[in-house]
Amino acid sequence: MDLNTVTGYRRARTRADLALAPGERVLGGGTWLYSEPQIDTTGLVDLTAMGWTPVERTADGLTIAATCTIAELLAHPDRPPLAAECANALLAGFKIWNVATVGGNVCQSFAAAGMVSLCVALDGVALVWRPDGTEFRTPVAELVTGNGTNALRRGEVLRALELPAPALRARTAFRKIALADLGRSGAVLTGRADPSGEAVFGITAATAAPTVLRYPALPTAAELRADVDAAAGYYTDPLGSADWRRQVSAVLLEEIRVELA
Repeated sequence: MDLNTVTGYRRARTRADLALAPGERVLGGGTWLYSEPQIDTTGLVDLTAMGWTPVERTADGLTIAATCTIAELLAHPDRPPLAAECANALLAGFKIWNVATVGGNVCQSFAAAGMVSLCVALDGVALVWRPDGTEFRTPVAELVTGNGTNALRRGEVLRALELPAPALRARTAFRKIALADLGRSGAVLTGRADPSGEAVFGITAATAAPTVLRYPALPTAAELRADVDAAAGYYTDPLGSADWRRQVSAVLLEEIRVELA
């Protein structure tokens, strides 16, 4: 789509270039940005010229640049567990994967954002640059506050997503359901059994903001069902009712629990 309100475009090559003028917004892959009118946007600041390494292995785990495309993540030899499953949960074809960025998917913060599901499953942490030159880290599960909303303030830029080493070594499982074969996810469920014995279950797409259920060991079926039923944020839209989302989340998370056991 032509953004007919945009009259300026510049490439950011240094952190100073990320200072936004009124009406400017940052551009990653642009797959959502160019999908509908942006009437309040008059300028674009392209992050892809920053030259960030897409994926880096560190002693602490894996660092994924915000500008890493989904295709680059999937092609990397160190790609994290569940990356392919979460990418395929997106309502997007492989051509979009070559442009859409991991960071852009997280920052858009839709309930059915597949890269949010990935980060929630693996305790991903967002590294955010503030416009005053400082930075902070926050769990992606807390960064996303609702369906299409997050805690980022004007001028703050997602620099990277950090996945901790213990989560990368865990056993994982994944389930997804949608009302239509090629429809947007109605519920995306993940589970993880850590080497330490801790178990972590994630509910995304079914709740407006991510839901994380954490246990010192694999819970019983009754414990998990009670916590899934009690979770807040199940919502109704044309792609599913809140009651349906709660029920399928319970059924599919029980399948994950059995698989991890």
